[in-house]
Amino acid sequence: MALKISKEVRTGIVVLIAIGIFIYGLNILKGRNLFSRTYQLYAVYNNIDGLVPTNPVQINGYKVGTVKDIELMPDHSGKILVEMVITEHDLKIGKGSYAEIVSLDLLGTKAISLKMSDSLRAGKPVVGYYQDKDTLVGAVQEGIKEGVTRTLVPLQSKAKELLNSIDSVMDIVTVILNKDARNNLSKSFAHITVAMASLEKTALRLDTLVMAEKNRIHMIFVNIDHISGVLSENADKLSNIIKNLDAVSDSLARSKITSTISNANSALAHAASVLEKVNKGEGSLGLLVNDKRLYNHLDSASADLDKLLIDVNANPGRYVHISVFGGKDKKKKKKQKDSPPK
Repeated sequence: MALKISKEVRTGIVVLIAIGIFIYGLNILKGRNLFSRTYQLYAVYNNIDGLVPTNPVQINGYKVGTVKDIELMPDHSGKILVEMVITEHDLKIGKGSYAEIVSLDLLGTKAISLKMSDSLRAGKPVVGYYQDKDTLVGAVQEGIKEGVTRTLVPLQSKAKELLNSIDSVMDIVTVILNKDARNNLSKSFAHITVAMASLEKTALRLDTLVMAEKNRIHMIFVNIDHISGVLSENADKLSNIIKNLDAVSDSLARSKITSTISNANSALAHAASVLEKVNKGEGSLGLLVNDKRLYNHLDSASADLDKLLIDVNANPGRYVHISVFGGKDKKKKKKQKDSPPK
């Protein structure tokens, strides 16, 4: 005989199953697994920066648990105690590790990132591992908002300084560009327009001149090309000429030009010394050049000699005696002078 279950019992069983499924689903949504082995860890923070329960607990981006509860410390210090449920029961967190609150996205979603100790990351042995209900050191990573704020604060001050500088420049420009300055600028632009028109006319004339002298310019370039060809053909001769000039310059450098110039300078110095002595009246030549009395005596003697010559020409008989018979008397006198006395 089959056991009959009343409708009330069946309804109760369905309700209990629904409640169980609801509780299980709620824990799943909270990140809890009722059928897995877990252990709890704690961390203390001065500021949780928007962290809420059910936020994930991660290691290098891999989820290893969730935040279960957040409450103030009972010692009235204002610090906050965060309870974490680690669902990876095989996970060992070495001593020296810490729990850091980080931002997951630009919207500000928070999570706890477990930073392993340096010894554990380097593969070295650690002092020990955290056990169930142990407390980790808490830290808060600088959020995107704080980083942006920290970056924008100096930019804001620089922007203010830039705006003040622009304002000062605009004031200076307003003062400088008064009515007279604007009129002068207008005149300057007008002169520039005239100058550009003149340059355009000059360019047109130059273009016309080039077109008119096209054949002559062509001949000039042909001649230049011919000259360059001649120079290229006579490169060896030019090289020999340059070598000869080099040899001549070497010969001149090796010659005693320096000593010759030195001797010439010495001779010029001696000549300058002699002329200086002559100018000072030293020596016979100096006396002859500078003594006025000697010049006057010579001038007087020259005048007397001139008068004598004039008188000799006018009266030669006074100075020259011509006698036809005087020769015999002279001979007699000579004989008498030469004969010894008796």
